[in-house]
Amino acid sequence: MIRGAEPAQFSARMKRNRGLFVSYFMAMSNRFLNNVWKRARNLPGGADLIRYTANKANHLALKATRQTKVAHPYTVMLELSARCNLKCTICPREHGYGEEMDMGLMEEEQARKVIDELVPYVDSIGLTGMGETLMYRKIDQMVDYIKSKNRGIVISISTNAVLPKAVEKISQMAGKIDTIQISIDGIGEVYNAIRVQSDFELFKKNVREIAGLCKGTGTTVMLNMVVTKENYFHMTEVVQFAEEMGIGFVNYAIFNLACISGTDISYYEFFQTEVFKSEVERLKAYNQTTETTWTGLGSEKGFQTCRLPWGHFYVCWNGEMAPCCAKPFPKELSFGNVFKQGLMPVLNSPSFRQFRQKWLDNETPDFCKKCHFIDCKKITI
Repeated sequence: MIRGAEPAQFSARMKRNRGLFVSYFMAMSNRFLNNVWKRARNLPGGADLIRYTANKANHLALKATRQTKVAHPYTVMLELSARCNLKCTICPREHGYGEEMDMGLMEEEQARKVIDELVPYVDSIGLTGMGETLMYRKIDQMVDYIKSKNRGIVISISTNAVLPKAVEKISQMAGKIDTIQISIDGIGEVYNAIRVQSDFELFKKNVREIAGLCKGTGTTVMLNMVVTKENYFHMTEVVQFAEEMGIGFVNYAIFNLACISGTDISYYEFFQTEVFKSEVERLKAYNQTTETTWTGLGSEKGFQTCRLPWGHFYVCWNGEMAPCCAKPFPKELSFGNVFKQGLMPVLNSPSFRQFRQKWLDNETPDFCKKCHFIDCKKITI
């Protein structure tokens, strides 16, 4: 039994944790399981395997004893680019906090330094952030550097797919990157209205070519749609588009208000309406071959619904460590600078440990309020 916990409290905690585990297991996609299998087949060898295994054990021990310290991370997002060629209406960059953020590209030397600190412990690295990943000129070299450390490290990127030479850049990395997530927020004019400065016909052309380049290479292509009042009626059409392109995975993400300062939390009420639910039923009724997943479906458990403070960390382009990828604005909150202090000193800094203590107490920090994980009523899909 956890020291200091009364029997009733312990029982409630176990039920909550079991519920979180079941939800997590049910959310696993074939894409996720394929990546787990890739990693399992290519674990570190020799002394590195001992370090890797010991770190996993340390992670479990720290979690079991409810420590606020963490072991070396198993997954990290490196924001190689905070610059973008689009001005999407749903992007945090275009609202409140985002308008104040600094924009730039991570220095190659610094990116390599962080990767060196992650190995041999890390399982996956996301080379993405608030910007367009393909604007990072040496993205292919960064992918090669990670794979040279261990080819089993799962690499993912996110792209809008309309940057000039986007297809050419992807062609250099097909078979090396494990997942390419392509942002799509509607079809035709709905897409154009949301993804400002893009063009749906160019997007369609590039997506078709990217899917063709990656077919049979081991690189999975998936589409990601941020679901809003302005595009929810295209959820089924996005699956149809994926099938037309030969893409097997679509993820739907509920619009996150945590980083949209000008929108009231009542926006989430839309996802409880019959008009939204009817579109969900239309999607479910469609006889699809594409696998669909959802993120941000809300909960009634508060801050403890979010697992990000413990195992999914975000390094901004300038080295600052913001709390998460949903609101990566270090001017609002940063736990330190990884470039200056090192990765582990920042992860276990007093401020980050205080943040995790709030999680243990299920006390939502001001920074996280309005997040769909916390303040969105559970959406039944």
